[in-house]
Formats: sequence, C-alpha cells, structure tokens
Amino acid sequence: MAKRLQQMKGVLGLAFTVISLTAAGDEAVAPSSDMIEQHWGALEQYCGDCHNYEQWAGGVAFDVLSLDSAHEDAEIWEETIRKLNGRLMPPPGKPQPSPQELEGFVSSMVAYLDEASALRGPHAGMVPIHRLNRTEYAYEVKRLLNLEIDPETLLPADTRADGFTNVAEVLQVSPTFLDQYIAAARLVSLRAVGTTSAEPDEEIYLASNQTAQHLHVTGLPLGTRGGFLVTHHAPVNGTYRVSINVSPSDGPGSVLRSYPTGWLEYEHVLLLTVDGQEVFRAALGGEADLKAVDQQQLPAVEQILSRFRDIPLELTAGPHEIGVTFIAKTFAESDRRLMHTVPGMLMDSIPVVFDLRVAGPFEVRGIGMTPSRKKLFVCYPQRPAEERPCAEQIMSTLARAAFRRPVTEGDLRTLMSFYDLGYRQGGFEVGVQKSLMAVLASPEFLYRVESVPVNVASSDVYPLSDFELASRLSFFLWSQGPDAELLNLAEQGKLRSGNNLEKQVQRMLADPRSRSLVDNFAMQWLKAGDIDVIDPDPRIYPDFDEPLRRAFHKELALFVESVLLQNHSVMELLTARHTFVNERLARHYGLRNIRGDRFRRVELEDSRRWGLLGKGGILMATSYPNRTSPVLRGAYILEAIIGAPPAAPPPGVEAVLADAAPGEVQDTVRARLEQHREDPSCNQCHGVIDPLGLALENFNGIGQWTDKDRWAGRLVDASGQLADGTPVRGPDDLREALLRQPQQFAQTFTEKLLTYALGRTVKHYDMPTVRSIVRKSAEHDYRFYPLVLAIVQSTPFQMKSVTADGSEEGEPAPVHPGLVTMRH
Repeated sequence: MAKRLQQMKGVLGLAFTVISLTAAGDEAVAPSSDMIEQHWGALEQYCGDCHNYEQWAGGVAFDVLSLDSAHEDAEIWEETIRKLNGRLMPPPGKPQPSPQELEGFVSSMVAYLDEASALRGPHAGMVPIHRLNRTEYAYEVKRLLNLEIDPETLLPADTRADGFTNVAEVLQVSPTFLDQYIAAARLVSLRAVGTTSAEPDEEIYLASNQTAQHLHVTGLPLGTRGGFLVTHHAPVNGTYRVSINVSPSDGPGSVLRSYPTGWLEYEHVLLLTVDGQEVFRAALGGEADLKAVDQQQLPAVEQILSRFRDIPLELTAGPHEIGVTFIAKTFAESDRRLMHTVPGMLMDSIPVVFDLRVAGPFEVRGIGMTPSRKKLFVCYPQRPAEERPCAEQIMSTLARAAFRRPVTEGDLRTLMSFYDLGYRQGGFEVGVQKSLMAVLASPEFLYRVESVPVNVASSDVYPLSDFELASRLSFFLWSQGPDAELLNLAEQGKLRSGNNLEKQVQRMLADPRSRSLVDNFAMQWLKAGDIDVIDPDPRIYPDFDEPLRRAFHKELALFVESVLLQNHSVMELLTARHTFVNERLARHYGLRNIRGDRFRRVELEDSRRWGLLGKGGILMATSYPNRTSPVLRGAYILEAIIGAPPAAPPPGVEAVLADAAPGEVQDTVRARLEQHREDPSCNQCHGVIDPLGLALENFNGIGQWTDKDRWAGRLVDASGQLADGTPVRGPDDLREALLRQPQQFAQTFTEKLLTYALGRTVKHYDMPTVRSIVRKSAEHDYRFYPLVLAIVQSTPFQMKSVTADGSEEGEPAPVHPGLVTMRH
C-alpha cells in the first residue's frame, strides 16, 4: 500500500518532504502516537467520506496514512491543521465536529508534530542567494551615499511571493534586467560625485492625479491651495530655469473653452518656492487679463502663460524641495450645479498646475559640497601625491559598508583598477566615480550571499557567520545593511556574546530606521497597495476624492506604527480604540472638530471603527469600484487575520454576482450571495467566507457606515453565523469572535513576520518554530519587541541547513555573468 500511495502522490503533484533522520534511525525521532490515537476516530468520522483512497479530495487520502508514521507526513498534517483552524474543513453542509473534538484533535496533533521536530533536531531551512529588491537598493544608496533616488524609475519591478517583494527565490536577475542595473550604477555614481561638465538637461515633473487642486497640499505654505512639491537634484551650483504649465482645471486643451466664466474670471496668484522659501510670484486672471483674452483670444492667453516660463533660479548643487501653488481664495461655488458634499469641489474652473519643468544648468559655478559628496569623500587630496592613497581610503571605507564585511586586498585591487581607468580619463574625481560605479554594480553589493562552511556534513545545520547574521538582522529591521556598530561587533566576533544580540535588537527597534517595518512589512502584509488599485465609481461614491485615498494610506501606516513600534501587543491591531485622522478623513468618518491637513491621534467612541477592520483603506481595498464585496472581505480576513487562505474558485465557476435586469430593482448583495451558495460546491468555501465579510456589510465600498442598502432600499442585514456556529451581527461581534483565539492571530502575524525576516517562504517544518515563538510571545502579552526578539533568536533566523549531498537546500538565484564581469 505504501508503494501505491507514493505513486498516487506523484501523480497528484504532492510535495512530500523527506525528513533527514539521524544515524540512530526512525525510532529515535518518532514520538509516541498515543497522544493522537484517541482523536484518530474523529478524523475518520468527519473527514473520511471525502479524503479517502477512492475520492482523494484535495489530493489527500487519510485512510492510507499511518498513525505510527504521522511524523513523516508532517506537510500534510500542518496543512490539515491550518484548514481546521480556519474552519475550512469539514466544509459547511457536512457533519461538523464539536468544538471539543476539533480542539482535541488539533492540540494533540500540534503537540505530536512539535515533539517530532524536537526529537529530529533543528531544521533551519535555507535562503538562496538574495538580491536586493528595489526598496532595499534605494535604502542602501541612502545609507552609503546620503542620496535619495527613485528606484521605480531606475530598476524593474520586483516579483511578489507570499505577499512580499523580499523573498529570495523570486529575486532573480535576467539578461533583460542587467542593463538597468548597470545604468542605475552609472547614474547614481555620477549624481553622488557630481561633475562641472554637466550639460544642460530638463527634468519634467507631472502633477499627480491624486492632488485635489482646491485643497492645501502638505509641505506647501499655509494659506495656499493645489500645486505640488518635488525634490529636484541640481548637479552643480549654477543658474537653472523653471517653466510652469498652468491651465484650467478641466485640462490644458480647454484654455478657450473655459472663457468667459472660467479660470481667468478672477485673479489668482501663483507662488514658486525653493526649500520652503518663496522665490517667485505672479498673477493671472482678473479684469485686465479677461479683457485681453476677450479682445485678442489665443495670443493673449499665450502672453499670460508666458509669465510662468523660463523663470531664472539660482540653485546650489544637491537636492532641493521645489514647490508651486496658488494663494487660496474663497470656496464660493457656482449656482449652476447642485451643492457637492465636499467643500470647494464645485468651484468654477480654476487655474491649476499640470507640470513643472526644471532646465539647466546654464551657468556652472562649481560643484559645491552636496550631502552625497560629504558622505563619500572621507578625505580629499591637496597634492597629486595624495590622490591615490586618498582614493584607497575612500574605496576601503565605502566597500566595507557596501559589501557588509571587511574588505580584502583583492576587493581593493579590483576597485582601484576602475579608479585608475577613470583617473586616466579625467583625474581624481572621475576615478572615484568609476570605482563607485563598480561597487554599485558588484554582486557583493547587489546580493546577500550566505556561504557554506568547509567540511559541512550532509545532515548538518550550521550557524551563520556574525557578518551574515548582522546583515539578516539589519535588512529585517531596517531594510538596509548593517551600520558601523553592528559591523564592528561582527568583526570582533561578539554579536552573539552575552546579551549583545538582544541589545542590538532593542537599539535597532528604537531607531527611526525601524519605520521600514511599517512601510515594507506591515503595508505589504495588509495589502495596502490595493488601496491604489480601486477606482470608486463617481456616480455611486461622488464624495470620494484622491485626498481621501492618501488619507487612507496615512491612517493605516500611523495606526500600525503606533502599535508595533511603541511595543504594544499585536492584538491591539484588532482592538485599539484610537486612530489617526486629518480633516478630510475625519469628515469621512463623521468625526467633528478636526481641522487642517495635519494627522492627529483621536480616541474613537464608535467601537465599529476599532482596530484594522474599521479602517477605511482596508474596507475600500476589499470592495469593488461599484459595490461592497463580502467575498473579498471574508477572504481577506481568512488570509491576513486567521492565516487560512481559501482556495481559488474552481475553473468554470462564475465569480461575479449577476446584476438585475434593466427596470428591475437590484437585490442586496447578501441575497445574491445566498442564491450563489445554493450550489453545494460553492457553499463549501462561501459558507465560511461570506459570513465573515457580511459582518462588515454596513461599511460601503469606500468605508463609510451606512444603514440602508443603496440598491434595494432596505436596511443592511449584517447578521450571520460563522463556520464554528458563532452568531455575529456586525463588526463588534466579528472582532470578539476573532479574539476568542488570540493565539491564532498571533500565529498568523508571526508567520508573516518570519517570512519577511527570512526572505523565504515559511515551510511546514518551520511551523513548530512559529508555534514556539507564539508561546514565548504570549508570556509577554504578544508585545511586538519580544516577538521580534524571539524570531531573531530562532533557529531558522540564525542558522541554515544543507541537503543530503552536502549542497545548500533549494535552487539559488543565478548571478548574471555581466555582473560578475563588473566585479572583476
């Protein structure tokens, strides 16, 4: 039967992991099956009808699995536990075990698998060669050179795996990407070093379509409206010219269509600022301009627009904040249309800025000491004899930080060969620029490589070196390489000594750079990027605007930061009674006495808004543009909160709810889903998913609370029964149901955080470690700092495994030969 089972497993593509046993044999690592034997009958009773040798539902047949060798099928049992915890099996409509039966089986199987893992010994897993993703690349450039770059314009998009863009298995470099990495290294090196031979160029900055032109823009002077703020890098000290494209708010092509009651009817004053200081102002519109347009038409318009072209600007080398905006006027609105729910939205066509162009330099007056030059040039030669020794000092300092380890003579020799090439072309600074480019294109910089020690046995689990551990730690907590303190401890071999590692974790979490855990971990775990994907239908949600979308992002980030980085319990992500709002978001939530664009912390009296499930961004991201989606919301809860993502719908199943025929009254989403669940095959998943999402049905497609269904004209019914039989009547009941098993959410959070920390998929053999971390964190009320420390102290974080043939586990991402050439 065992042979037949293996054949069936191969046919169905099941990935059974072969557990490496110690020399003592199977008996030494097989725990007693007594702990699960008493619950085996429940498995046969509730699961045997589908998961058997004949039907093989889901690719699993429990009747061919042995009780005595359950530890050898750990992958199957871990997935079974996940399904049971999510109440995805047995499916709705089938006989269900009692809570006591379910808890008995799960707890006994968990104890069995954890004991088997302990007897077998640590399984650390393996992370392949790990390329920097775009975000990490930008953070590293900032760390090394104090230079801000936009990685999205320089590098190709990263592939996601398990919801994150830092998973090593998918971070590969294809030949297509190679040129972009070389070009990025060249651009960054030129910008960091600078050059007096810079030719005039033009940068075009487009106004974001996320800017509402009647509202104040953060970072621009108070009392202004619209416009935008950009960071422009001036390569040298010199003269530049700024041109501002001003047009009516309904588009650049409407300069004449808006006459006579539009954008030039009243005077508007435009301001240009550099680093917060006003450098230019000019007016357009009003009686004189209106008369000129009336008499001369287009030539007069061109003359008006020319006021905002080729504005001379003196800039020093380096980054500058350039802003353009208008002095705010009254919100007086036209009487031609009905009043809008958002103040100012029905102002007549007004002048707005569509783009800003910065050209230059035209008169070069030197390079100056930019922030990047201050960081790079740790010395500067005063005589020719000092040039090469200074270049060696610069490269040694830079390469140690960039390669995240001590620099060898071979490293320095290679970099100095690039310096010599550049020196012959243009002297000292060109030599430094060429060697800097070589550093940024080197695999030692672009990849994190964790090598296998010499003479590693085939079954060994071995510790990372101190330098490798320092890199793992810094990329986990800061999304960048280790700082000098971490590198020094690693070089001294003291990172693991005493409580040094714990001290470093505490120091790094208290550092502002730990904000990357919010921006790069939490926002990806919570799928905050989906907030930008949804474009609500303006006919259905007329009071949605882009400032509200931005506010959703900001609220979510500030909320998560207030819980995690202030070392609160991660359970407060579900229960916290506070949030962060500005005036726009407060109006959306019905909060009073909040004025201005500044976000501030507020305590929420409405319990329906507590925690993540009351945040407008998440509610909108789990909706469709024209309606709510209990299915999307329920699936989101299963995946992000419970940690049991539902299976994708089978091929051929219609996933879109049908709309009413023309002339008929649209039924509620709830009623249409009930009709959908009448099919037993659909009810298997939707019987679990739908009640979770329907509990949030009072929140509409942009997260507003509504009592009445827009389409059917009836009161919203958010009641239901969860898969475990718990009745719910809205967000409060749903939250309470989720909190009855706090360890389940803590485990989901820990799995996600461990995936991010390791940069690899969490496998079935990692689950005993995950549960151990959860148990440790429970002793500290699931507070964030102890949870992070437990991950850092875990075997998967500090160690690696090898396969039976002595090679590293898994398939490493290839290093393209072109990058290796840059190294040598």
